[in-house]
Amino acid sequence: MIRVLVVEDDPVAADAHQLYVGRVPGFEVAAVAHSRAEAVRALDRTEVDLLLLDLYLPDGHGLQLLRSLRAAGHGADVIAVTSARDLAVVREGVSLGVVQYVLKPFTYPTLRDLSLIHIS
Repeated sequence: MIRVLVVEDDPVAADAHQLYVGRVPGFEVAAVAHSRAEAVRALDRTEVDLLLLDLYLPDGHGLQLLRSLRAAGHGADVIAVTSARDLAVVREGVSLGVVQYVLKPFTYPTLRDLSLIHIS
């Protein structure tokens, strides 16, 4: 199973993302975090293979979280979930190992199709 940490500050979106992940064969939700701090705590307690990462969190940018994870040696894949289309943010994310960007709002088929890429 691919264990996923959903990091999303909007509770409705977080619930939808959790539901979508649960429907993808071979994927399971390991934890849900609504802030950068919650994500750090979840990662301290739970091993994950993939982060579904909102970039705009109430206590910091998602790329700040990713930067600190990479510095600590955490190698989980990251799918960035954002409404931002800022090229500088995309470039920085790619340099930190973001494997895909998904624009909000997205649907289950989008995540399902990305999972096929992730598994192969």
